[in-house]
Amino acid sequence: MSLRERLAKVEVKFEKTKEDGFLAKRNEFFQDLKAKIHTELINRIDATNLFKIDRQKALQEIRLILEELLAQERNPLNKSEEQKLIREVEDETFGYGPLEPLLSDPTVNDILVNNAKQVFIERFGHLELTDIVFRDEAHLRQIIDRIVSRIGRRIDESQPMVDARLPDGSRVNAIIPPLALNGSSVSIRKFKAEPLKMKNLVTFGTLTEDIAKLLDLIVRAKLNILISGGTGSGKTTLLNILSGSIPNSERIVTIEDAAELQLQQRHVVRLETRPPNLEGQGAVQQRDLLRNSLRMRPDRIIVGEVRSAEALDMLQAMNTGHEGSLTTVHANSPRDALYRLETMILMAESNMVEWAINRQIASAIDVIIQISRMSDGVRRLVSLSEITGMEGEVVAMQDIALFEQRGVSPEGKIVGDFRFTGVRPRFLDRLKTAGLLNGTKLSMFEGALLS
Repeated sequence: MSLRERLAKVEVKFEKTKEDGFLAKRNEFFQDLKAKIHTELINRIDATNLFKIDRQKALQEIRLILEELLAQERNPLNKSEEQKLIREVEDETFGYGPLEPLLSDPTVNDILVNNAKQVFIERFGHLELTDIVFRDEAHLRQIIDRIVSRIGRRIDESQPMVDARLPDGSRVNAIIPPLALNGSSVSIRKFKAEPLKMKNLVTFGTLTEDIAKLLDLIVRAKLNILISGGTGSGKTTLLNILSGSIPNSERIVTIEDAAELQLQQRHVVRLETRPPNLEGQGAVQQRDLLRNSLRMRPDRIIVGEVRSAEALDMLQAMNTGHEGSLTTVHANSPRDALYRLETMILMAESNMVEWAINRQIASAIDVIIQISRMSDGVRRLVSLSEITGMEGEVVAMQDIALFEQRGVSPEGKIVGDFRFTGVRPRFLDRLKTAGLLNGTKLSMFEGALLS
């Protein structure tokens, strides 16, 4: 490389460094001005009435304050920066600050704030680092306090973890120091404005039309269903979609830690757990709600997720006339799901022996659906299994449908097929008894399943 070429590269690098330094200073000025305007706005508008006044009136106030402050600045903003400033001050005042653009983006599924300077999102099944940052830890804490206070929750050093939800139903988990060592952390699982339908899952490649038809029949025939999968695999989404097959004539009681289900039926009672108060009293757990729900004359009980001792009450409800109930559990396979249920029942201090627990499980649950988020970001139903009873002291299962992976394409997409195993499910007789096979075209089952 000649001396001229080397000098040209050095000059380009110098100009790039100079430009980066200018942009950094410009951004710092922008952030300082935004904080200044926001503080001035809060001082001029009564904070207690902030959410009661007309939004347009508040925006006019923001513009007046902006014009005043810009007139005093030696380094004014251009028109596009002014509009951006107005929008961001509005988000700080009425919304959730830097998170607002992500919350309004329909392609974003999860928002993961690791600390004030690092925000990830999940889009189409893949994690991405964003350029969104908070001013500092205090700014992030202010947004967290705004989220939790609107639903009557609190977060402080005495209670540094909280589950909450946004007005649209999106689920929020926040954890702050001293438990979070690198600064406050927030995880938001966004709520779909339009609930997904079974046809959407077919389009996404989660399952096939044949499997979708079978799942619809299973729900309508009032089989008890356990949906198993890992974090972010789509368990709650699938639970919500399956609940759409429940007839309008049935009374449904839903029980959740943080309300997420979007049932469309007209006869639904929604219950949600409650954390303890400042004195550590008054907590209402899922187990308490489950026991109470049995006195509410439900036709079906839907538990968002079983995590602890409520698993025993759920199984007993399934065994005592509440057929067609649905729930989810964290597990990596159908067999692991049964092991987890067994462990949770032991947590209930029921003093039941292992074979008695397994008998309860085999008697209560009819079908286990395993769903997984694969390496290409697509959530797929990997198995549909039926519990057939007991073999000795072990719960017996048989696979009805499977997803078989053959490999990975050069683009990183999972290559595989859904197939029925050829096993005739025992619940087929219940479908016939319920009259669900009359006039229903099940050509995909005629050979493998109806023989």
